[in-house]
Amino acid sequence: MGIRQLFETVNRDWTRLVWHMRGLKVYALVGKSGTGKSFRARLLAEKLKIDALIDDGLLIKDQKIIAGKSAKKEAAYLAAVKTALFTDPNHRAQVKKALESSKIKRVLLLGTSDRMIQKICEILQLPKPTKIIQIEDIATADEINTAIHYRKHHGKHVIPVPAIEVKKNYPKIMADSLKIMLRSGFGMFKRSKLYEKTVVRPEFSNRGVINISEAALSQMIMHCVAEHSPGFKIHKLVVRQDGTGYSMNLHLDVPFGRELAASIHDLHTYIIEKLEQYTGIIVDELNITVNKIIDK
Repeated sequence: MGIRQLFETVNRDWTRLVWHMRGLKVYALVGKSGTGKSFRARLLAEKLKIDALIDDGLLIKDQKIIAGKSAKKEAAYLAAVKTALFTDPNHRAQVKKALESSKIKRVLLLGTSDRMIQKICEILQLPKPTKIIQIEDIATADEINTAIHYRKHHGKHVIPVPAIEVKKNYPKIMADSLKIMLRSGFGMFKRSKLYEKTVVRPEFSNRGVINISEAALSQMIMHCVAEHSPGFKIHKLVVRQDGTGYSMNLHLDVPFGRELAASIHDLHTYIIEKLEQYTGIIVDELNITVNKIIDK
């Protein structure tokens, strides 16, 4: 481990210890794009007494944007994914500073997969989620299908803050607003709260969809293997997309004399880092199997 890696590891562990001492709890809401996560995030936060949301690059508290930048304002889809994952150092530092200086005790992360939630926690140096909630746990199949239809045919997204906040920060993508009445309690103790969701139309939704083919990803993986582990031969490679991320099965023929455990682990990390760095995709799963040992 180099000096830089050692420093990053110590810094990450120290930050997480600070969060633990402060009693910060992380929750996550997971669902495929367009299934209505942002629409339901505020209601879930109310139910779980959560102070803040992290959604598509924004840190939201008390229905106000307190840090970050919205992935919805990006002109390209892949740039939007990178913004949602806080890959820009300045963006990441701004959100981390706001989290550290606030009195937030509970935060809800929104993501399209468990892997995406894991990456956000790693990048922002947050504790592992106390609980991961799937969108299917809090929305019916009909509600989810309606949300998907709305996204697919209208290209509109939701930001869980009032319209005035979005107009102030991102006037060009403003489309409409939606008010939701939340009622709790019974009889004379019944309370009502009004929440506003802002409907926006990101630039990238008006310019079509950018996809990375499985063939292109296969070529990138082949390049990674050749670059990182000369002598390794790809016996078989299968790449699958499930709508939110990618799963890959890589079978290798490995030269005799190589220390397998360390070599395969390093290659595994290298491939995932390069694919996510240069494409913005989420690698849900990469399975590497040593098919056979070959002569050099």
